[in-house]
Amino acid sequence: MSGDRKDDHVRLATEQNRGRARLNEFDDVRFVHHALGASDIDAVSLATRIGPLALPLPLYINGMTGGSESTALINRDLGIVAKETGVAIASGSMSPVFKDSSTTEGFRAIRDENPNGTVFANLSANASVDNARAAVDIMRADALQIHINSVQELVMPEGDRAFSHWPENIARIADALDVPVIVKEVGFGMSGGTVAQLAGLGVGIVDVSGRGGTDFAAIENARRTGADFSILSGWGQSAIVGLLDSRDAAAEANVSLLASGGVRTPLDAVRALALGARAVGVAGSFLRVLKDEGVDALIGEITRWTDQIRSIIALLGQTSVSGLAETDVVISGDVRDFCDARGIDTTRYARRSENRGGPRS
Repeated sequence: MSGDRKDDHVRLATEQNRGRARLNEFDDVRFVHHALGASDIDAVSLATRIGPLALPLPLYINGMTGGSESTALINRDLGIVAKETGVAIASGSMSPVFKDSSTTEGFRAIRDENPNGTVFANLSANASVDNARAAVDIMRADALQIHINSVQELVMPEGDRAFSHWPENIARIADALDVPVIVKEVGFGMSGGTVAQLAGLGVGIVDVSGRGGTDFAAIENARRTGADFSILSGWGQSAIVGLLDSRDAAAEANVSLLASGGVRTPLDAVRALALGARAVGVAGSFLRVLKDEGVDALIGEITRWTDQIRSIIALLGQTSVSGLAETDVVISGDVRDFCDARGIDTTRYARRSENRGGPRS
């Protein structure tokens, strides 16, 4: 049953990401072009750091799948892609391992194909400390992603219906593990208040994972045989507003922010990095390339992304990922409306270069 559900997720997520070019809230973020301000591409470093982890690239393959024969093959291929491109990679939720141990190898394929890369294991906020330790051991993981997904569970016909114990459980896991814990949404976004709460629970890395990418409310609704629950499709915040809402709380608590959800292009990735993300995760669009065109095509696609991220950083006059915090960004549309309602001053982002050494040309 779990394997069937995982196969359904892959099929529906792939369909959602075919032909995906629609506008989303990343389009409300524009860079100010300074015509004489570009840096040399050869001087750009893409290295970044999330919590205690050093990453060679600010891009990672986000958690997707596992738990069936077909998804084991996807994980094997994603492991190959991660090794060849150097990006970090997260597994899909490893909950099936603790219901059927025969699924273990299908997750471990990621590590087997990518023995020296950065790998994140993945479990739900319901996981026990023992299972969290076991997941990290199975994957020889560098960190554990804990996904929080109350919206998805509510729409899922067989989903959980109790969530109030999650904060206490996350704190227990964060305290018990020897590797960092990354808490992520599954596409419904984070608020600054949630980031501050997670910091208090001992979590040092948060993926704001917003709406605009794979819509798990829509996926679970498509699997329902009971009453339609499509009213929750599109629920939550985008990654962009999640970053803006969370940035002050993250800075105060020394939390590293990640961004995922609705990242369509290398330019979207740079937009997120400029608004405070230390790295950017992509799942659905990479899955679509892998399913439709194969491993070599996805290696080529990720290589293109990293080359273009480097080029855009140089165009913006920077030589590092962290330097993007000095770029001038104009925020408009629905994102600005959200920020106005939340008391976030967007004008400070538009003249950041002046505040850090004078106006550019």
